[in-house]
Amino acid sequence: MGLWTLLEGFLLLANALAILNEERFLAPKGWSFSEVSTSGGAKTLKGQIIGLIYAAQYLRVPLIVLNAITILVKLISG
Repeated sequence: MGLWTLLEGFLLLANALAILNEERFLAPKGWSFSEVSTSGGAKTLKGQIIGLIYAAQYLRVPLIVLNAITILVKLISG
């Protein structure tokens, strides 16, 4: 496993986190950002994971650019 494969894996994980919908998926399971911010649980593991999910959702435009670069590299390298 090379560095490029590892970076592709992180990119796939970031894509998976970025497409999660709060109303349809996160809130019914108790993973809403409002629940963590009101209860003061931002330092717990659950709070950290929810923060990571929201960070990935705010970085959608850079993710689009990184996906385009990855696709171009795959097309060029064969």
